[in-house]
Amino acid sequence: MSKPEPTVFIVDDDEVICSGISQLVETVGFNTKAFSSAQEFLDFYDYNTACPGCLVLDVRMPNMSGLVLQEKLAEYSNCLPIIFITGHGDVPTASEAFKHGAIDFIEKPFSDQILLDSINKAIKTSLTSHRHHAEIGEIQERMDSLTSRERQILDGIIDGKTNKMIAFDLQISPKTVDFHRCNVMEKMGVNNAVQLTKMVMRVSGTQSSIRSK
Repeated sequence: MSKPEPTVFIVDDDEVICSGISQLVETVGFNTKAFSSAQEFLDFYDYNTACPGCLVLDVRMPNMSGLVLQEKLAEYSNCLPIIFITGHGDVPTASEAFKHGAIDFIEKPFSDQILLDSINKAIKTSLTSHRHHAEIGEIQERMDSLTSRERQILDGIIDGKTNKMIAFDLQISPKTVDFHRCNVMEKMGVNNAVQLTKMVMRVSGTQSSIRSK
């Protein structure tokens, strides 16, 4: 399966600005998609299958401002890096944008290179995040493939218990534990307990969050 190509989404109610930024970005090889309003972008954007990229967003627009769109995207745990552009920059607005995760705040008129540098930085950030989420998703799929017994064995391994200790806790034989342990290692694609622990902790963050229910 080919990797999704980064896309630079541009949202500005000024058609000339949208067209100009699109042409500029396309000269350096990135895909672009322009929208004349925040709502138009929201109607198009799919949070579940979002590709890597960034959002170049005007601060002041009719009906829904760029800051409001930023808040709405945050509600969906959106990780699309946002670059704000504005013809009416002020410190409070910039502070609000950065507080909610914007990676840049550029005042119009701006040089092509300043915008391109910011977009390149945003794309790198997005690709790293996209790769991380893809890896976490793959690990979660492997964990979901474990049987309930294998999940119990995994919990014991993460706790640092020996096969005998796990066997005692579950009231089964050490030989049975060893059988399930091998299955866990194979399904998770690791060779030892250290690798398994590191992998699971990437998903769970804490040991307690991976307990079987």
